[in-house]
Amino acid sequence: MNNKEIQLEDVIQIIKEKLNSGGTVTFTPHGTSMYPMLRNGEDVVVLKKPEGRLKYLDVALYRRSNGDFVLHRVVGFDKDGKYIFCGDNQFHKERGITDENIIGVVTAFYRKGKHYTDNSLSYRFYKSAWEYIKAPMRMLYSVHRMNKSIKIIKKR
Repeated sequence: MNNKEIQLEDVIQIIKEKLNSGGTVTFTPHGTSMYPMLRNGEDVVVLKKPEGRLKYLDVALYRRSNGDFVLHRVVGFDKDGKYIFCGDNQFHKERGITDENIIGVVTAFYRKGKHYTDNSLSYRFYKSAWEYIKAPMRMLYSVHRMNKSIKIIKKR
């Protein structure tokens, strides 16, 4: 098979039509915001149209008001029902995402040819564990950033 890299913007209407007709779409995401779950340009995700509202810890593809496409995890809900998203490798939470912004929800992904569904035991374990280790990881990341800043200042 000949794989060609294309931009989501170029095929978003086709993706929406496929999802709206009950189909699924697979693609290879780029970026590091969902690491360690998804590796930049290596893993493949499977999307489908959500059945109703997204749930806590679902991973969804959505479009920001500025037109950017983002694949992040639901980490909460605002009082007005809007979603709060955050990448697994990020600490900044993005608020104000509505159902109208949502394109699809991840139901499975492939890593090194191995298939993981959103119901597989290993993926459920990952989601549960990540919630507990994300806070300590945030502290370690802050310390790491401070150390890097101190080293830069010392070099001057």
